[in-house]
Amino acid sequence: MRSYRDLFRTPEFTPFFLSASAQTVAQTMGGLALGTLVYRATGSPLLSAVSMFGSSLVQVLGATFLLSAADRLPPRAALTALALLFAVATAGLALPGLPVWGLFAIVLAKGLAESVGGGVRWGLLNEILSKDGYVLGRSVFNMMSGLMQITGYAAGGALVAVMSPRLSLLTAAALYVLAAVVVRLGLSPRPPRATGRLSASATWRANALLWSSPARRQVYLALWIPNGLVVGCESLYVSYAPDSAGTLFACAALGMLAGDVLVGRVLPRHLRPRLGFPLLQLLAVPYMPFLLHPALPLAAVAVTVASVGFGASLVQQERLVALTPDALSGHALGLHSAGMLTMQGVAAALAGSLARLTSPARAMTMMAVGSAGATLLLTVAARREELRTVSCGTGSGG
Repeated sequence: MRSYRDLFRTPEFTPFFLSASAQTVAQTMGGLALGTLVYRATGSPLLSAVSMFGSSLVQVLGATFLLSAADRLPPRAALTALALLFAVATAGLALPGLPVWGLFAIVLAKGLAESVGGGVRWGLLNEILSKDGYVLGRSVFNMMSGLMQITGYAAGGALVAVMSPRLSLLTAAALYVLAAVVVRLGLSPRPPRATGRLSASATWRANALLWSSPARRQVYLALWIPNGLVVGCESLYVSYAPDSAGTLFACAALGMLAGDVLVGRVLPRHLRPRLGFPLLQLLAVPYMPFLLHPALPLAAVAVTVASVGFGASLVQQERLVALTPDALSGHALGLHSAGMLTMQGVAAALAGSLARLTSPARAMTMMAVGSAGATLLLTVAARREELRTVSCGTGSGG
């Protein structure tokens, strides 16, 4: 599978893609509306931010207790039910008079369900495309996500400004229903990828199995830590440039799009594994001069170049899929997604704390140095593991 045209000629890929697009717009619109609703009710920037991104922080709980469901549920039925659940939860957030604690309870419950949904979704993508097409397909989803987020923020912002946050939440709920209908009508029924009872212990056993492999462990750390710390840099755009944060976010989206096209479409498959760690370093290095507080044009260029490095995640995901048995593919990819979102939430909180103690520019530089250092350590560890494997192979061959 070599082109985007091949992707959309693949049976079931188009409805799968459209349903995910609708859910991305719904999630973005709903998050913006909820953050606005909470801020108007409380006047607290912290509570507003947590209402928008708090669901990411509970992903680790889903990865710990619920992720065994990702491979033990029929994919079409699971994705349909989850989309309807999100629709009900989002509509519930729009209820007048709902206390703030009730809003947060719904947000956290939705985050737990999302941790399972990621595993089901990406495991199904691996089935629809097979392993040789996964990177190209995931790059298209990454590009779609950026574009749909822009669409969702624009539409949600207009609805909030012209109408009300509650109307925006109800619109998001309707989009979730649309996604459920597309999944139900556009995808074929498939059996679960694994058998057995859904339980926390099954989740722990699968997590332990995935984590027991040094190669997989290094892939997970590479997927979670370096880019999570750089997302901490991104979380400071508003405080770094209050009047131009939108420009920086747009430049970051442009760079990410370029990185996805580069890795997913331009680079030959045999070159991709060599560029995983260099791309992770590219993520961090352009943020280091932010200590000097560069002017907006230079900052925009740095952000664009840095975000090309997010293409490293496609390289690491391809390796993770290759290292994982098919029966655990959904669980493995769900663990990646949950860990990534959790790390991003933690890094944003850390970056904000550093910015309060120093300044946004200094905090961005510190987060970038941490990301570059983590990448260097992971590179050294991967090289040692490679040499150890070669040495063992040579010894056994003798």
